[in-house]
Amino acid sequence: MRFAARSDVGMVRAKNDDSAYVGRYLAVVADGMGGHAGGNVASASTVLDLVHLDHAEHAGAAATHLADEIQTANSLLSELVAANPQLAGMGTTVTAILLEDAKLQLAHIGDSRAYRLKNGIFEQITKDHTFVQRLIDEGRLRPEEAEIHPHKNVLMRVLGDVDASPELDLEEFDAEPGERWLLCSDGLNAVLNDRVVEQVMRETTSIRDCVNTLVDLTLAGGSPDNITIAVVEVIEADDGDDAPPASMPPAREAAGEREKPPVDSADALPTEIDQKGDLPGTAIRADIIRQDLLTRPHILVGSAALATETGQIPIVTQRSAERRAAMMLTHRADPDNPDDGADDAPTRKRRWLMPAFLSLMALILITVLGLGYTWTQTRYYVAETDNRVAIYTGVPQRIGPVSLSELYETTDIPVSNLPEYQRSQLSSTLPAASLEEAERIVGDLRSELRAVSCDPEGSGTATPTPVPTASASPTAGPTPSPSTSAPPQAGPTREPSAGASAAASPDSSASAGAAPTADPPSQAIECGGAAHE
Repeated sequence: MRFAARSDVGMVRAKNDDSAYVGRYLAVVADGMGGHAGGNVASASTVLDLVHLDHAEHAGAAATHLADEIQTANSLLSELVAANPQLAGMGTTVTAILLEDAKLQLAHIGDSRAYRLKNGIFEQITKDHTFVQRLIDEGRLRPEEAEIHPHKNVLMRVLGDVDASPELDLEEFDAEPGERWLLCSDGLNAVLNDRVVEQVMRETTSIRDCVNTLVDLTLAGGSPDNITIAVVEVIEADDGDDAPPASMPPAREAAGEREKPPVDSADALPTEIDQKGDLPGTAIRADIIRQDLLTRPHILVGSAALATETGQIPIVTQRSAERRAAMMLTHRADPDNPDDGADDAPTRKRRWLMPAFLSLMALILITVLGLGYTWTQTRYYVAETDNRVAIYTGVPQRIGPVSLSELYETTDIPVSNLPEYQRSQLSSTLPAASLEEAERIVGDLRSELRAVSCDPEGSGTATPTPVPTASASPTAGPTPSPSTSAPPQAGPTREPSAGASAAASPDSSASAGAAPTADPPSQAIECGGAAHE
């Protein structure tokens, strides 16, 4: 591949959190999470961990190697956070392409992008792993509304200490001579739309001019974020290329990056300090990385370039800095190094601490739930079931599909015959601390039912009342009174004026004869322990 790259801090940011590497077979762009501590560390560490893939011999496993190395870079970020807690929350996007024979392997996570211009067709290849893109995919947001959405910068997937095995987008493409690829951080898309990017990609003949034009246009538009752009062009292997030689000038000069004031110590990449205040192994590690980079034509820009120039390479462990540096470049452990076991022992200890802690928390949770359920089964309450007063054991709540109570006893007390107040109490349940208290509540409800049944006005069924007319005397008329509530014969206690009045006045007799011909339906009630009809 022919290649060109450039990175710029932009017009607003104080430091550059982007990193990029381009070579004959590999191109990588990483955008550190600038809103979090250590965004520059995350992007630099990730890019420097991938540069050793820039060669043509992958034995047909280029896709596997690219994906595995990105996952390894993610693990190293977690180790960096463990060694430097002030870096907690850091993360980075990664968009990378790796060329092997006539195949291009793409790996992507985050909101950096990859565009391709091939056979006259310009298209965005990657999809942003952002919250607004998910809304667009679900049809809940229109693409033109994404730029003004308040959560447009929220990332759903990144490398960092948040996920031990992040999900990557992996694709394979057929490579043809003449096609161009553009990898960029989201600083480009914050200013330029795809139509402008496409126009520049089509109209510039030199890929170096293409990179410079896009960066300059972004800066002219205000560039509120860091901007990093890498452009590669696939060529035939025997055509040669215009890549910089191995003895190239410093990466920032080759990329045309604008000079910035010296970086404050607070913004510098953190390095390991021993008990004497020195930086053990830092210079050695930086030299190893520089030597490895000098073996191949390439361009390194952004935080990764600053790290190699200043020697401020992120250190993972306190010992074997040189071994760690070699492993980041080749991922080959040194079997003769006696410090390997000493370095790995703390890591193994940390690895079992988290499962042990989670198991302990799960055991405590199960114990608390078990004790809570046992306590609920010592409680009782009175409620309604099928229009009957019933006693339940437990509490009247549910946890999902699990009920915390069950029916203990159903009484013969009809709920519909109780007064309104008691019915409303039953609908909301009457709690009881013990079975004896629950039975006492049932006894109180039974007493309420008896009181209602024995009250003539409250029950709605009146007790028999003697009617002095028509049924008081056999002389009241030729037709006996149909009333069934009076004795069949006149009693000696009846007043004679009642019978005389009935006999003397026909109207009174008619009125008496018009008395109810039948009593209301009888109802059995229980009063004072005896049933009466």
